[in-house]
Formats: sequence, structure tokens, C-alpha cells
Amino acid sequence: MSQPSIHEAGLPGRATVVPDRVPGNMRAAILHGREDVKVERVEVPKLGEDDVLVRVHVALTCGTDLKVWKQGFHERMIKPPALFGHELAGVIVETGSAVDGGVRTGMRVVPSNSAPCETCFYCRKDQPNLCEDLLFNNGAYAEYIRIPGRIVRRNMLEIPDNVSFQDAALVEPLACVLRGIHETGIRSGETVVVIGCGPIGLGFIRMLSVRGTRVIAVGKRPSQMRAAERLGAIATFDVAEIENLVAQVKQLTEGGRGADAVIEAVGRAETWQWALAMVRKGGAVQLFGGCPRGTEVKIDPSVLHYSEVAIKSSFHHTPRFIREALDAIVRGEVRAADFVTGEAPLSELPAVFQQMKNRNGELKTAIIP
Repeated sequence: MSQPSIHEAGLPGRATVVPDRVPGNMRAAILHGREDVKVERVEVPKLGEDDVLVRVHVALTCGTDLKVWKQGFHERMIKPPALFGHELAGVIVETGSAVDGGVRTGMRVVPSNSAPCETCFYCRKDQPNLCEDLLFNNGAYAEYIRIPGRIVRRNMLEIPDNVSFQDAALVEPLACVLRGIHETGIRSGETVVVIGCGPIGLGFIRMLSVRGTRVIAVGKRPSQMRAAERLGAIATFDVAEIENLVAQVKQLTEGGRGADAVIEAVGRAETWQWALAMVRKGGAVQLFGGCPRGTEVKIDPSVLHYSEVAIKSSFHHTPRFIREALDAIVRGEVRAADFVTGEAPLSELPAVFQQMKNRNGELKTAIIP
């Protein structure tokens, strides 16, 4: 590759690298199957007339990618062999011939990993996350990524000068969190229990505390408890050290009635049952953590009927919440420093996933291609 035409810019407010020409090949992570990801040299993606090519400056690991890596595929998002990864921020280095003039080479951008069609039944019902033709895009763990035209037009945002690439790369998971809060109907002043203190659970804790709710965190290791407290939880419970967890959590709610809302961010039958047991009459449970296919959960019907407990679930995000997420990051409500616990070059990605599998207490790793 020839020398960059302007100076390197990893920090906000500085210039960004725009190569004089894009090379013919690149290093990228390819998912081949269950627990089988390899960093290989492949061709740089070719662009359609409305696509853009982004030089990836940072890609973040996440629980969804870990789950996909463990099972070797995702029914809707990715089928191997395929480019891998979806949380990123970078710089546009090439545009298709039909790309609107407002989208330009050198623009610092955060592209979403999907975009709805805006014409199907669910899009017309204002449920674009359930779009019948939801377009997913993978390939963040690479030097370059092609952003399809639909995402360019509907779900790619320019990064303000005062926002770093790592902060911007949090947009996608944060959008899922913000939509989950909205769908649950949580209001300022309420008491909310968050079960699960991984990156998503901690995202809920942070945004709920910023919005004036009393957050009680339930996790399972000291590092998670410290992170939950740092991000605003008023109390934490380590399930490895607590007996009669439900009763102890309810003691911290008004009159011992239970929480106004419970966010379940784990995805296990047991934690779904805890959530239903911790909520008050007339409260809401957000089953955000999806259980594996075939999981059976026993639910007491009287809890739902006579106590009027509402069960919610929130899948994915929408363009509205992608924009709200970036706004929250611009306001400084969320920072990468609160979630990114390490950095690694692209070549070490397979080892990073092995470490994540062993649950070593790390949250997110910033992959620098």
C-alpha cells in the first residue's frame, strides 16, 4: 500500500488515514464453523454502485459474536464460511458511483450491522427490527469492510470530531439496550433489577442509572460487581455468595413488594424464573437474554394473571435507536473505557475468543486490524 495521503488519526479531532489507493487483498477473520475462526488473507470486497468501503479502525468483541462462534453459525445473521464481526468504527476510503455526495471519502463513520427494508408488513407496522427482509452485514474483524447501500442510506452515521473510534463502536450494542429500556416502559425514580453483568447488562445499568432509576445488579463474580457499582448500581448481589437471592433482592424494594421492572440479560431458564419472582404486581419483566432453542421455562400462570405482570422481549435495534445511541455517546453518558478491558491485534482474534469462552472476567476487547 502506498503512504497515507494525510496523517494518522486515532484520536478525535485529528486527521484520519485515507490511503492513496486501496490494496487488492486484506487480512480478515473468517468463521468456518463451531469454534473455528481463522485470520486469512482475502480479496478486499468489491463495491456495488451504492456501497462504500470502510477502513476499520476498531472492532469490538461482543457476546453475540461469542455465541455465534460457539455454535458455528447464526440462523439469520451469518452462515459459514463467512466474514465475521459486526461492532466497528472506521473511515470511508472508497464509494460506489451512485453514492450520495454527502457521503464522502475520509468521513469517520459508524455503520450499523443491519438495515430494514422499510416496505414490508413489519416495517409498515413500525417494527423494523422484525423486518421480513432485514439486511445483516458482517466483516468487522478485518482491515476493510463493505457497507451495503441500504445500510449506507439508512443506518450509517458520521462520527462527530469529539468522539473516538472506540466510543463510536459502542453504538450498536447501546442501541439494543436503549430499545430494551423503551419497550419495558421504565421511568425515572423506579427500582429496576438487572440480572446479568456482562457488557449488555452493564449497559443497562449505566443507562438506567443515568436516567434516574434505582438499579440493583445481580451477577456472579467480584469483577462484575465492581463494574456494576462503578456504572451506577445502588446494590449488587453475587449469586455465588447469596442464598435465597429473590428474597434478599426484594428486601431492597419498597415494602418488599418487588422491583418495578426486571431486566434479564443472561438467557437461562433459571434467571428467567428469578426475574418473574423479583418483580412486583403490575410490574414488567424484560426477557432480553435469549435462551437456547429448546429451553423450557416453568411459569406460574397466576403470577401473570392475578399480579398483572407484563412480559416483554426486545430483539435487535432500529434506526431510531442507533441514532439515540450515538447521541448518548456524544453527551458522554457512555464511554468505551467503561466496557473495553483490553486491546489486541487482528492476528490474536482466535485466542481472544478462547479467552472469552473461559469467562475470565474481561468485558470487551478492542480488535485493532
